[in-house]
Amino acid sequence: MYAKPDSHPMTTRIARAEDAMDAALKSLSYRLTETEESGMEPTRQNGALSTMRNDNARVAEAPAPETAREPEIAPLPASAQRVPDAIATGRPSREEAEAAVRTLLRWAGDDPNREGLRDTPARVVKAYGQIFGGYEQDADALLERVFEEVEGYSDIVLVRDIPFYSHCEHHMVPFMGLAHIAYYPTKGVVGLSKLARVVDTFARRLQTQETMTAQIADVIESILKPRGIAVMVEAEHLCMAMRGVQKAGVSTITTQFRGAFRNDANEQVRFLTLVRNKS
Repeated sequence: MYAKPDSHPMTTRIARAEDAMDAALKSLSYRLTETEESGMEPTRQNGALSTMRNDNARVAEAPAPETAREPEIAPLPASAQRVPDAIATGRPSREEAEAAVRTLLRWAGDDPNREGLRDTPARVVKAYGQIFGGYEQDADALLERVFEEVEGYSDIVLVRDIPFYSHCEHHMVPFMGLAHIAYYPTKGVVGLSKLARVVDTFARRLQTQETMTAQIADVIESILKPRGIAVMVEAEHLCMAMRGVQKAGVSTITTQFRGAFRNDANEQVRFLTLVRNKS
């Protein structure tokens, strides 16, 4: 076996070798350019050119996102506050509130433009002004006037069966019932109607019964500084009767005992006996 001699002239073979060299250089140049753009750097392994990732390669910085402007929202009153912060900032106008009622009427499936519903949005907004009027009232101010001339009276003062109407803050459906308040005075007593007004102040807000019971006890304790205070609220919740489980006639009872009522079980019994004894 022997190699067959190349019959082409020497000049032709040189030209072919030069063409092959140019093609190889172009291919290498293309691979190096592609490597630089992808963040890789060339290395040699066993004499062959290879590539590895260069983690130190400069990466173009992404443009900073534009800061989104937060919408102006009316601050919500915290349930722990007896008097919520002013909510004038961002508060909708009467026209916007009426438009929202019309939207709900359409969502419910009715026509807000028909005769029976044409004035309903205005009526609802006006009614809400009264139903949720407690946001505009200061329960502390109701108890500022204390009557000290009570001839040394220091026994229990009980106002029971105070009717109230409130709205569940979860479904905006009414719950209503009776509140009972008792306290042992120290520095004096307040007008009996003031206790009923305190109940109304907290009831005329979006509420839970548990929160309302604690709020009534808190304001009386902080202003009057009584030796003891007891509050009991019993109510029926229409969010349980009209929807969900749909069980009407179910009563929910919540209590708060402070001072002498908390520390003495006999005082609790006395309070509950006086509340239940209707004769």
